[in-house]
Amino acid sequence: MSLEMARIAVSDGIVMIACTPHIYPGLFENTGPDIIRRVTSLQSSVDAAGIALKVTHGADIQIVPELVARLRSGSMPTIAGSRYFLFEPPHHSVPMEFGRLIFDALTAGFVPIITHPERLTWLDDDHYPWFTAAVHQGAWLQLTAGAVTGRFGRRARYWSERMLGDGVVHVLATDAHEPIHRPPLLVEGRVAAEAFVGPQEAARLVEDRPRAVVEDRDPVDIPRPPGLEPGFRRRSAVAKQARAGLLSRLFGG
Repeated sequence: MSLEMARIAVSDGIVMIACTPHIYPGLFENTGPDIIRRVTSLQSSVDAAGIALKVTHGADIQIVPELVARLRSGSMPTIAGSRYFLFEPPHHSVPMEFGRLIFDALTAGFVPIITHPERLTWLDDDHYPWFTAAVHQGAWLQLTAGAVTGRFGRRARYWSERMLGDGVVHVLATDAHEPIHRPPLLVEGRVAAEAFVGPQEAARLVEDRPRAVVEDRDPVDIPRPPGLEPGFRRRSAVAKQARAGLLSRLFGG
């Protein structure tokens, strides 16, 4: 399955992918050293199969009180050993320590990349400001590419479009789990995102910022999402019209 997914990723234009299994104490007890060992083994298999894909390591880390200590120890791995890590809020319950954990991680020198906020069942107008505030503090937002195109339903697409329109998204990711229903595809999300942020920023979502993460570049040296720049004007109705045309061309509709 891993090799099949690697071939799908390469056919979609992906040249590097981060393997980020869940870490959820009490449920998914993965650790940094074991993840690195398994990813190293996977790279050998990918190379032996002649697939032109580089894999690196990380984890989708469920937020816990001892987060910073475990990041420092390496038991919870960052992306490719960088300062950036995937910060996964719980899907169905509002985390009471969300803001404090963001602050603590940033203060410790780490950069939380908040994963798939658009798919959280508790996200609403009251909690949406939590995410925009986190971005202005220095955290990053990562959307699932398939959510932007509607693969995860209308609700996830609505929040994806809202975040893109507000210019607060840093990265699009595949969040791939298997080849059929959760394949490693980015092109469709990039094309859909162009309607809201334009082609240059869409390229940053899938190429420039992910590369900067793997290279562990300082966030101050990386172009920020447009919503963090002075004079930003939200793209909404016009973006939706453009999006319809782009998706029609992409899917032949």
